[in-house]
Amino acid sequence: VQLQASGGGLVQAGGSLRLSCAASGRNFSTYSLGWFRQAPGNEREFVAAISGSGGSIYYADSVKGRFSISRDNAKNTVYLQMNSLKPEDTAVYYCGASRWWNSLLLGVPDYWGQGTLVTVSS
Repeated sequence: VQLQASGGGLVQAGGSLRLSCAASGRNFSTYSLGWFRQAPGNEREFVAAISGSGGSIYYADSVKGRFSISRDNAKNTVYLQMNSLKPEDTAVYYCGASRWWNSLLLGVPDYWGQGTLVTVSS
C-alpha cells in the first residue's frame, strides 16, 4: 500500500482545512486508516483512526469534537476534516494504514504516507 497525503497549508486560528490521503494497492477496504502528527521538537502522535468499513472511529482527546475522519473506499481515500484549528495543531500530518486496529492506536501502522504541513497562525 502506498499512501499520498495532501491538503495541508497555512490557516488562521479558528479556520478549517481538509486533509486527504489517497492509497494505491489492492483491498483498500481491508485496511484501517489513521492520521498522525508531529510538531517541531515533539514525537509523532496519534490523531484519529477509522476502520476498514468506517464503522469504528477513534480520536485523540486533543482533537475530539473539532476533527472528523472519514473514508471513501470507492476512491481509496481517507479524509481528515479539521475545524476550529488552534496554533497547537501546527504540525506535519501523516496518514498510516494497517490491517490491525491496535497498530494504529499504538502509532505503529504498517504503512506510512509522506507528511503534509499544517500551519495555524494566531
